[in-house]
Amino acid sequence: MQKSDCFYLGKVVSKYSFKGEVLVKLDADEPEIYENMESVFVSIRNNLVPFFIDKCRLHKSALLRIDFEEVKDEAAADRIMGAELYLPLTALPKLKGNKFYFHEIIGFTVNDDVHGDIGLITGVNDTTSQALFEIEKNGKQLLIPITDEILTKVDRAAKTIFVTTPDGLVDLYLG
Repeated sequence: MQKSDCFYLGKVVSKYSFKGEVLVKLDADEPEIYENMESVFVSIRNNLVPFFIDKCRLHKSALLRIDFEEVKDEAAADRIMGAELYLPLTALPKLKGNKFYFHEIIGFTVNDDVHGDIGLITGVNDTTSQALFEIEKNGKQLLIPITDEILTKVDRAAKTIFVTTPDGLVDLYLG
């Protein structure tokens, strides 16, 4: 399994017990949907290694307490401390309506209600305080904020996202 086929679930942040249980800080809006997992991929020296789970449950909101089959003492827990956990993209719950995962909209066309087709989504920049669509049009890059006010519709069948951009924003890039 390659990282490109997976999504980042979280990171092992601390040991929980002398029996090898660990706490994982989840990167998830709904951590409760990961309570009954049977396995995960653990990144060890940049390789994804499958780890099977005896028991896992939520611990204080966004932490998941995991008892792995392969980790039964503190020394074994120490070896995976700080490791990142991944799941296959196929394990993501399907989203409907105007909700989407950033990876699923790469290659979608963006259609503005004033300017029409303003290009293809080549990526999403989520390192800023406001996530941005990275759009390519005729060799130019446009950055459009991803907000409920701007995003009007996601048409998965047509691979198109409809937006209403603020006056002048598209002209700033294409004008």
